[in-house]
Amino acid sequence: MDNYKCKSVGIVGAGIQGVCIGLQLVKKGISVSLFDKNEPGSMTSYGNAGHFSPYAVLQLNRPDILYDVPKMLLSSYGPLALKWNYIPKMFPWIIQYLKSCNKKSMLHTAKYMHQILNLSMDAYQEVFQEIDMTNLVEKKGIIYIWTDQNLKSRNLEIKVREDLGIKQKLLSRDDILDLEPNLNPVFHGGVLYEDAMHARDPYGITKKIFELFIKYGGKFIKSNVQSIKQIADNKTSITTEEKKYEFEKSVIACGAFSKKLTDQLNEKIPLDTERGYHVHFKNMDHLIKRPVIFLDRGFGMTPMNQGLRAVGTVELGGLTNPLSKKRVEYIVRCAKELLPQLSKPQDEWMGFRPTLPDFLPVLGPSSKNKNIIYAFGHHHLGWTLGAITGKIISGIIAEEKTNLDLSPYSSKRFN
Repeated sequence: MDNYKCKSVGIVGAGIQGVCIGLQLVKKGISVSLFDKNEPGSMTSYGNAGHFSPYAVLQLNRPDILYDVPKMLLSSYGPLALKWNYIPKMFPWIIQYLKSCNKKSMLHTAKYMHQILNLSMDAYQEVFQEIDMTNLVEKKGIIYIWTDQNLKSRNLEIKVREDLGIKQKLLSRDDILDLEPNLNPVFHGGVLYEDAMHARDPYGITKKIFELFIKYGGKFIKSNVQSIKQIADNKTSITTEEKKYEFEKSVIACGAFSKKLTDQLNEKIPLDTERGYHVHFKNMDHLIKRPVIFLDRGFGMTPMNQGLRAVGTVELGGLTNPLSKKRVEYIVRCAKELLPQLSKPQDEWMGFRPTLPDFLPVLGPSSKNKNIIYAFGHHHLGWTLGAITGKIISGIIAEEKTNLDLSPYSSKRFN
């Protein structure tokens, strides 16, 4: 159907996914309205780690990690935490996660994350050509460091990436200190991903892409979406607190908040959230030249325009539990372990990473409503996958041919 032309699309969610999808659609000459109760990019784009991580194919559905989970949960000084009041709600997610924690599932996830991650940087470069990117992105690579405690896991990561043809440069402790002389040498080795970039201001980048979307004729409706429906063969509706809007097709791209809408569509998708935290150390971004991630601690630091941003930890606790001071203290402690010269942090923040038990996003039509398209569940890689998600979803809506195998991202895998 090469001459098919969708007339109108409504997108719920103005984070990096929604904004990138909207931009690609308006560039195809399709009328687009973007809905969000918050300012575009003010949720996760505001607070994420800012890494463009095309190498990050391995996720948490790994047998080697499963073995460590009880130990991590029992330690207050560990990268994983659980809000115990949330366990009953999270139980279905946990059961599916345990089912996907095996070598076969791990390699399936790695293969299909690689398929889209491999295209992610080119997709951003296309968008960045149209934007003034001064002071917004740096390409100096990203370093991962580790101690010799979990070397089996490190060897597994290196091998899987090698098998997929991902460029990685193994580093000794001295190599790392040559690149980042201010680090306290509490680690034993690491790896450099030279092709990776980082954002100096993720929120600033999302705002620029949003401005481009508006310039091309996109509309933004700042309102709380209450429901989404397919009302006829080629007609969907999005209802906000004020009004009902009709579009030929609609997209759900509101991250961890997408489940409320997919539940209404009677599609049981086990989406949950990993809560992530950040703090800033003002005027300390000169201490490192590029992002440094300490794998043993599940945390990282990124030099940004706002200061040195320390981010990390995975906390399973849903959308309504309050911010956990213990998690913030954990990040501060980790940051000061690597950079003892750090002063007092500012700006405590918590965000929600939308995560499915097999750690693949959901991209494609709802199994019961063909004109409602899903684009959520990007877990730690929402930022990296924004631009390529925009291209994939706009291609699905315009019914263009693709040489990508999109079946592994379908919501049908849960039904």
